[in-house]
Amino acid sequence: MKHLSVALSALLLVACTSAPREHRVDHHFNDAAFAPPAERIRATDIFALSPEMRRYLDANVEGPMKTKGRQRALADALYTSGELKLDYDAATTRNAEEAFAARSGNCLSLVIMTAAFAKALGLPVQYQKVFVDDVWTRVGDLYLAIGHVNITLGRWGTDDGGYGVRVGKKPPESLGMTIDFIPPPEGRRLQVRSISEDVIVAMFMNNRAVEALSRGRVDDAYWWAREAIVQAPDLMMPYNTLGAIYRRHGNLQEAHAVLAHVLAREPDYTQAISNQILVLNDLGREAEAQKLAGRLKQLDPEPAFSHFNRGLVAMQDGNVRAAKDAFAREVARAPEYHEFHFWLALAYFRLGELEPARAHLATAMKSSTTPGERQLYAAKLDYLKSLQ
Repeated sequence: MKHLSVALSALLLVACTSAPREHRVDHHFNDAAFAPPAERIRATDIFALSPEMRRYLDANVEGPMKTKGRQRALADALYTSGELKLDYDAATTRNAEEAFAARSGNCLSLVIMTAAFAKALGLPVQYQKVFVDDVWTRVGDLYLAIGHVNITLGRWGTDDGGYGVRVGKKPPESLGMTIDFIPPPEGRRLQVRSISEDVIVAMFMNNRAVEALSRGRVDDAYWWAREAIVQAPDLMMPYNTLGAIYRRHGNLQEAHAVLAHVLAREPDYTQAISNQILVLNDLGREAEAQKLAGRLKQLDPEPAFSHFNRGLVAMQDGNVRAAKDAFAREVARAPEYHEFHFWLALAYFRLGELEPARAHLATAMKSSTTPGERQLYAAKLDYLKSLQ
């Protein structure tokens, strides 16, 4: 198998740069090259409450507010009463109305839904980027780096004792209550940084751009990335996504220009460097691509999925033990990513080692991020159990 040629588009959850705000961004766009979007793209839709959401507030929050306060009443109604039965689903980034209707979403979707309810109650909100190692995933030939955000209801800077919704004594509303949908291990506190709502909006739109690109909807991807840049011109991630979109669409000069803009602002941005290497090779500028590849090697000597890709090659070549070792190395450095566990389970299965195969398949099911993945792994796990 050939080494995968990828367009590296990091998935949105990043903090805003501190560089001066850039107001003119239209020179990065080529609207005439793309068909109109298939759906409406408007920032005000992201936090809009549906009639069903307003009824939910009236029925489940308005009364308890009198004794619990707005923060605790909202947190209890959304996340501790069990009435919503929320499910974490990383497949699609949903706006507030969509997340509520589906009763599921990724961390950004759930932050947006919570913020929409909080605004309706007149509660101030603060958004935070949580500084954790990016989690990598892939969709086809796209590799995606996923960051993490959370939300505080009330004033940021103090909270009710830690991450996550905690049942017990309600804090005064002058203090902030932090809600984190993927809390850290017990006793560990992570560094966070406040980010503005326009950055949250741009993150949402950039997610939608990446998701559209991964599904082959390049025109829609362009318009989502374009609007993300308009919303937060200093956030470099949507420019990187736009560069990947231009390359996929065949607009190589535009791709090179927008990625050059990113690297002028953030020279060590490895995902943008990876994309620019691909563009330079497409343009026939191999010497420049090689020079940039050398710099990338210095910055990131063992990039995400490098062991995994070597494992795939070994599997195709029939060298299952080498594949197992490569997949095990990826599991060691990214133990929460389901696909690494799945392929390691497959290698163990082909070696006739059913017990470790079952264990890694169970971990793959537990760490999967969409209902479809969980169902698939559950079926494979049942098959392995039947063999044992």
